[in-house]
Parts: sequence; C-alpha cells; structure tokens
Amino acid sequence: HRIAYQAAIGASDPRQVLALTFTTKAAGEMRSRLRALGVPGVQARTFHSAALRQLRYFWPRMSDGPFPELLPQKATVVGHAMQAVGISPERETVRDVAAEIEHAAVSLLGVDDYAERAGNRSLPEGVDIDAMTRIMDRYSELKTERRVLDFEDVLLVLAGALGTYEDIAAQVHNQYRSFVVDEFQDMSPLQYDLLMRWLGRRESLCVVGDPAQTIYTFAGATDRFLRRLPV
Repeated sequence: HRIAYQAAIGASDPRQVLALTFTTKAAGEMRSRLRALGVPGVQARTFHSAALRQLRYFWPRMSDGPFPELLPQKATVVGHAMQAVGISPERETVRDVAAEIEHAAVSLLGVDDYAERAGNRSLPEGVDIDAMTRIMDRYSELKTERRVLDFEDVLLVLAGALGTYEDIAAQVHNQYRSFVVDEFQDMSPLQYDLLMRWLGRRESLCVVGDPAQTIYTFAGATDRFLRRLPV
C-alpha cells in the first residue's frame, strides 16, 4: 500500500522501485497485490532473483567469457571437494558441510576469517576446522575450474561488481530509486551488504520486520540489522 500510495501521489515512479523479500512465494504474492493496487510496473523479487537478473545483464561488461552455469545444489561439488582432501562424502556429512559453506558465505567470512571464528560452531561429524577450511578452499577451486556459481556467489559477485565498476553502480542507482524490504529480520550480512550497495548514498528505504519472527538464524540471518536501522 505504501508503494501504491507513493505512485498515486507522484512521489515515486513504480518502475524505479525494487521490492525485495526472501522466498519466491512471497515475491509472487507481492507482485499479485501490487497488480491489484494498480502498480504492475514494480519489480518485486527475492534477493537472489534480483541479483541474478542484474548480474546476467552486466556480465558482458565484467567478463569476456560466457555467463557461468548456476549450481542447482552444492552436494556434488562439495562431495568432490571432500574426496580431494581425504574425507568420505557420506550423504549427511555432505549436507552438513554444504550448509557450513553456505553459512560462511552469507556471513561474509573468507576461509581465514572462518577458521578464526569457527571454534564455537558445531561442525559436521568427522570434520574439524582444518579439514573444513581445506574443503572450502577446494570447493572454491572446483567452482572456478568448472565455471560455475552457487547461489551465494551470485550475491557476492554482484556486490563486488557494484563496488568495483562505477558505471555499473551508477546505472543501478539510476534505475532503482526506492527500496522496500519485507521480513527484514531475516537479513543475512551478505544480503545487507548487497542492499547497501544497491541503495548507495540515498536513504529511500522502507522495511517491514519483527525481531521476534527471525527464523533463519541457522542460515546466517540476524535481526541486528533491523534493530540498528535508524528511523
């Protein structure tokens, strides 16, 4: 309703609004409600969908090669990385290692940072910190060798591009002037970093959230971004 009201009074152009949420279902619901309110031109997407769309568009400016293949899931490459460092890729262990790799990525922890901070974490069975960091290194190498990106890479690479290429950042800032984020309490450090790069020096940000409803802490989400957001 806020987006529709701003459009109705001419305070914002719906085509320059980016509405963000965390699940495909929620994004579809947002688009349906916006259409019903007479503002079908608003981009309502998940963070990954919005980032992937932009990354595909800007890729020719960033690389001479074709756009990398997207990994639908990490298990196969993680299993190969585990084998490379001498750990048997049992199904449950692969799942837990993949989750740990994802947690490090969304927490913006490189391998060295992860090694320093992982002491209090419950690691996958049979995997200590040294083994985990070696797996992470090999997983990264395999992605490069195979020219693939996982879902966290999409956000990481786009955030890096916005911080490196001034022309790309300027074009994104010109396209999107206003941001709305639903379920803000489930923001990860990686998503927050990308959002701040999308926003730039502007302050046109509206969020909806409730710290008591944070449900993705196991995946790196934290309500601290909501709690410290100025009003």
